[in-house]
Amino acid sequence: MLLSLDQAASAIMDAGRRLDARGWAMGGAGNYSVRLDDGSFAVTVSGRHKGHLQPDDIMRVDSEGRSLDGRRPSAETLAHVVIYRTRPSANAVLHTHSVPAVVLGRLRGSDQSLSLSGYEMLKALPGFDTHADTARIPVLENDQDMDRLSRKAEHLLLADPRAPAFLIREHGVYAWGGTMHEAIGAAEGLEYLLACELELLRCQGRSPA
Repeated sequence: MLLSLDQAASAIMDAGRRLDARGWAMGGAGNYSVRLDDGSFAVTVSGRHKGHLQPDDIMRVDSEGRSLDGRRPSAETLAHVVIYRTRPSANAVLHTHSVPAVVLGRLRGSDQSLSLSGYEMLKALPGFDTHADTARIPVLENDQDMDRLSRKAEHLLLADPRAPAFLIREHGVYAWGGTMHEAIGAAEGLEYLLACELELLRCQGRSPA
């Protein structure tokens, strides 16, 4: 069931507090959104600390990411638009900044993918119901031109309909779900998997190929 703006704002504020407590919104970084019952999206206002969100820190944008109330949305709203467009079942999107995500993205070459397989936690990701599977997380080069970055993200998501998330080098990850609860589960599961991969590399004394 899609949410009203007030319901979405409450869900986003709760998510912000939870993710900030985990250290995934350091300095207020990141952005979150929810698809609304009128076809628009609720998204965090640019520059607001995600661990201390208030109702006024949530705004509405249309299906192309344009402001519907005159305020400035997060600079990365276009990435959310692309996810909603290419993943019709997604109704909530979370963009987090964690140390494992940033470090793995830095080690991984741009325009590659990070393969995750064998982990029981894969089942936390949308579209995966067994550990005996491989989730491929596209890795995009960071780009201050959000139009260009969003087009690239759209191309990669369309090319791999099973991709459950994507990572931007030296930046962070985008995860999503059918509800905010599911999106949080996907984000937490993905961050767990990335932390496992980083620890594995430390133990093996190598960086990803």
